[in-house]
Amino acid sequence: MGIVRRTKSVDAILAEFKMNSGAISVITLVDRLSSSLNKTTVYRVLDRLEEDGILHSFLGKTGLKWYAKCNGCSASAHHDVHPHFQCLSCGKVDCLTINIRIPNIPNRKVEISQILLQGQCEACMI
Repeated sequence: MGIVRRTKSVDAILAEFKMNSGAISVITLVDRLSSSLNKTTVYRVLDRLEEDGILHSFLGKTGLKWYAKCNGCSASAHHDVHPHFQCLSCGKVDCLTINIRIPNIPNRKVEISQILLQGQCEACMI
């Protein structure tokens, strides 16, 4: 698991991602963990897990930060670059396992790209 120092706070946050395969908003994490961790600790641990390549973050439709597990990333490089899908009906957010090619732009170097697709998930389409 890289250089992450295992603490009760780290374990509590990682347990949330083991129970949930999709992305989790920072507000949801703060609410779920409020009985055992204060808000500042949740934010600090999330930042550290992102820096260590365990989690990645992106902005949802309202500008709220969401987190999801990384696949094959490390503290030195995030290569798990993929789009995310947010259901407009139920609010569920998922990482998509499709590749979207980021174009080369003359005289620019793209460091980060965030693609959020929105619509209805499989459960809401029924």
